Amino acid sequence: MRRATRLICAVRPAESPPNLHRISADRCSRLPTDMSTILIAEDDTQIREALDRILRFEGYTTVTVHDGAAALDAFSNEPPDLAILDLMMPFVDGLSVTRKLRETGDRTPILMLTARTTTPDRVAGLDAGADDYLAKPFELDELLARVRALLRRNVDSVAAAASMTVGDLTVDTAKRTVVRGGARIELTKTEFDILEMLVRNAEIVLSRSQIYEDIWGYDFEASSKSLDVHVGYLRRKLEANDRSRVIHTVRGVGYVARPDP
Repeated sequence: MRRATRLICAVRPAESPPNLHRISADRCSRLPTDMSTILIAEDDTQIREALDRILRFEGYTTVTVHDGAAALDAFSNEPPDLAILDLMMPFVDGLSVTRKLRETGDRTPILMLTARTTTPDRVAGLDAGADDYLAKPFELDELLARVRALLRRNVDSVAAAASMTVGDLTVDTAKRTVVRGGARIELTKTEFDILEMLVRNAEIVLSRSQIYEDIWGYDFEASSKSLDVHVGYLRRKLEANDRSRVIHTVRGVGYVARPDP
């Protein structure tokens, strides 16, 4: 879907916290006119206000809350197009908010912010159902790139082909359902997007950089494990009950979807 754009030249926002890089005076962004609503749930006042200021400056509509309980209330009142959740919040933490939303079938894209940088902590966020994570401190441009990527995937999720198959696996892109051997398989938004990309290009080996660019909207550094974590979850669900492998690893290149011979 192509949306009209307007050109906005940024100015330096006042008093950004040290964790966020300020916008230079000569920086310009090309923004959609039908901007999305973003929920910001962050208990650190400086970071919350800075994110609110930056995202509103970029043209987005924002809703800000300071804890997880308020985030859940905001979802029940008017679901946003994307949520930015801090991992550690009072009352209800970001992981619990994500789990509760996913349990109700809510598939709103979620970007998790965390000061924890170890792999188990990041895996916990993805396992709860988050679509992406960002460690503090972070670069402003990277935050905005991830926001744009998640929103773009949400808008463009309906693809040309409504139903695609690989062996006994069927992926319906219009209904966003996955069925294998007559059994429906529940996937997170990111898991579905990765599977859809692989199935749409069945028998074609896709490089890691191709997948990162298409799914996340930019290329990760070589050490990132985000894709591997999601593929691991996908395989666990697709291969349950001793089903054969559908997603295969091509060492040194990437992944391919094909029936296991």
